[in-house]
Amino acid sequence: MELYYEKMDAATFLPSPDDGVRISREPAMKLYHFPLSGHAHRARLFLSLLNVKAEIVDVDLAHGEHKTPEFLKLNPFGQVPVLEDGDVVVNDSNAILVYVATKFGRKDWLPDDLASTAKIQKWLSVAAGEIAYGPCAARLVTVFGADFRAEEVIARAHRVLALINAELDDHPFMTGETPTIADVALYSYIAGAPEGNVDLAAHPHVLQWLARIEALPGFVPFPKTPVGLAA
Repeated sequence: MELYYEKMDAATFLPSPDDGVRISREPAMKLYHFPLSGHAHRARLFLSLLNVKAEIVDVDLAHGEHKTPEFLKLNPFGQVPVLEDGDVVVNDSNAILVYVATKFGRKDWLPDDLASTAKIQKWLSVAAGEIAYGPCAARLVTVFGADFRAEEVIARAHRVLALINAELDDHPFMTGETPTIADVALYSYIAGAPEGNVDLAAHPHVLQWLARIEALPGFVPFPKTPVGLAA
């Protein structure tokens, strides 16, 4: 799905200096990023929520920077995000969430008991599966001209959102009373779903959950484009 980002010029969506990400003069990490990628946003969001210093390196997908030999050394798949932490390179958005939470000992975001780990892993899989081929795909149609069948991906989006809405019926976050990396993994493409003509009004618990994420200290918004229901 990342290939559709190549059609969009990132220049309009470059991050502002005061949008919530803490950037040091000599950061320990680099995050290779594209502003309109929800996968990249989830990594950037988590770094900001944890107040982790990182250099944000915007990759010019429109001009093929992600296919250059230099970038392919970081990620042979030619996709963003990529996290570079010294000699360690992590090139999957969900893997980045796990890596950062583990590196900084944030068991509040990634508990180490088996039951919690299993719940979180389930939602990471949903983010990589049903969310990617539902809300994400619907947005790709309107924002990047992807050739998915709009009706199919919108219907798929509503099916997974109905399940998430039911999950949130009796607790504020995906796995309980406090946010975890499961919430971060799911946030970006659900927040951007209206751009893909996915109406969130039918999922009130999801709307409340989005507001809770957006109220967290260090929150960084996912840039919006004026298309679909967001037009």
